[in-house]
Formats: sequence, C-alpha cells, structure tokens
Amino acid sequence: MNNNQNPQIGQFVQIIRGRDAGQYAVIVGIVDSKFVLLADGDKRKFDQPKKKNLIHLQLQPTISSEVVNSLDESGRVTNGKLRFAISKFIETTAIHVEKGE
Repeated sequence: MNNNQNPQIGQFVQIIRGRDAGQYAVIVGIVDSKFVLLADGDKRKFDQPKKKNLIHLQLQPTISSEVVNSLDESGRVTNGKLRFAISKFIETTAIHVEKGE
C-alpha cells in the first residue's frame, strides 16, 4: 500500500476497510499522523466527517482544487460541492481504467 505519502486536505481517498469499503471520499481535515477526517457530501456530511485511520485508506494521487479553495475561502465546503468533486473524480478515473492506463 502507498501510505508513505502524507495526506493532504482535499485529497481523494478510496476506503478499503470498514462499512464504507470501496467508496470514495475527500479528506476535509487531518487529525494527526494516523487519522484524517473524511466526508463525501452524501452519507458522510461535511459537518459530521468520519475519522478514519490512514491504514484503512488508499490515498489517490488527485486533490480537488474546488474543495481546497472553498476551505481556504470560507473554512468549509458544501456537501453538494463534495458530491460533485467525487463524481467528477470517479468519472475521470473510470475513463482512465477503461483505456487501460
């Protein structure tokens, strides 16, 4: 697993352990070196992020600039923006997988 890189706010992750395994989410907070706060705007809202151990996550190489900008500007991000960012990310990832990249 590639957990040697540091998680960043706005980074996409795939959950690989727990009830939400297989789902994608966005890092909306960093607790410490082991834990991050995740939200997907759907089951896991920004106001009640899920605290997740990094060993249960697969960090994706993509960071959502929309989420980062929104957090920088107002300290929060709307659930709609989270859902949109994740669906856009999944769409572009699926296209790469189909092409075999």
